[in-house]
Amino acid sequence: MWSSRRQVQQTGGGLAASVTAVTDAQARLATWFAARLGVDRVTIDDFADVPMGHSAETIKLAIRWDGPGPQRREVVVRVRPEPPGLLEPYDLRMQFDLLRALAPTPVRSPTALWYEVTGTVLGRECFAMECAEGTVYERAIPAELSDDPARVRRMSEALVDELVAIHDVDVATLPFLAATSDPVARELAHWEREMCRVQRGPLPALELLLAELERRRPTPSDEITLVHGDAKPGNYAFVGDRLSATFDWEMAALGDPMTDLAYAQVTWKLRNMFTTLPSSLTTDELVDRYVGLTGRAARDLEWHRALQGFKLGVIMLLGSMLFDAGHTDDARLGYMGHGVDMFTTPALAELGVDDPPEQGAVLPTRPLPEL
Repeated sequence: MWSSRRQVQQTGGGLAASVTAVTDAQARLATWFAARLGVDRVTIDDFADVPMGHSAETIKLAIRWDGPGPQRREVVVRVRPEPPGLLEPYDLRMQFDLLRALAPTPVRSPTALWYEVTGTVLGRECFAMECAEGTVYERAIPAELSDDPARVRRMSEALVDELVAIHDVDVATLPFLAATSDPVARELAHWEREMCRVQRGPLPALELLLAELERRRPTPSDEITLVHGDAKPGNYAFVGDRLSATFDWEMAALGDPMTDLAYAQVTWKLRNMFTTLPSSLTTDELVDRYVGLTGRAARDLEWHRALQGFKLGVIMLLGSMLFDAGHTDDARLGYMGHGVDMFTTPALAELGVDDPPEQGAVLPTRPLPEL
């Protein structure tokens, strides 16, 4: 769910100092890249696991070859995670195919290069894409933004414009995405299954939220578009005030565009998002701009925000319980249990439940190391 540029942002510089000794995996990658490029030899520099993110392993590297003349390209390799993972079933091929399909559209997405289906190069399927330019602002709000309100305003407007572009993609060009007459019901059922997959005990708040969502579910919309599925401000890169790339298409699907609009509203005010700054569009202005650009009515947004709160609460639960079960030692996932309430309580309030029950068994029983 994260872009390779976050490594640069967090370290405050490039990765030129991270050249490491060649491993068997790097040697296999170099051979694979050479075959893709049709050259005799490729050299890998700056090989580094990107330490951000929770769902898939991401590697940033640079490749060099002769051809004619010295050639160099920064590449990001995305590797299928080992199950059980945070997002199951994990469809890596869909992400690659979607990036390929988006290339001729106005959507600003990384360029997909090659897919490795056998798993013999890195032990699991993977694909390579070009490293998109730009900076992602998610872990902190730097002074360059807080001191430039006009830039922040333009950036927040660009987020809405990109969402419009995503929803304008011709779905006929996306035959690899499954269609259904009621994608909202499919999404609700999926996150219910995911909650049950890792449930270790009673979950009063999530279970009540699910029941209320089912009871108040709106009439399905006739309009189906491409939806990003994780349209939060931290999944976009910027060069200045220009939106340069949209990342993390793991939850993309054909669905109701209101799900993306509601998700953007829910995540707009998360801590350290630049959209929390006073000069950003407000969540109401976000909706107004979207409606003005698309002509779509904003339908049932309270319910859709509650659905996205349920989805995010379940994702927090998944991370916590995967850590608890020993499927991962990544403490960041263990701490996600503390985020369940952050999403379920506002979601219940959207549905008129102002006195939510206890969260229940959302925290791991394994000791959590300090981060």
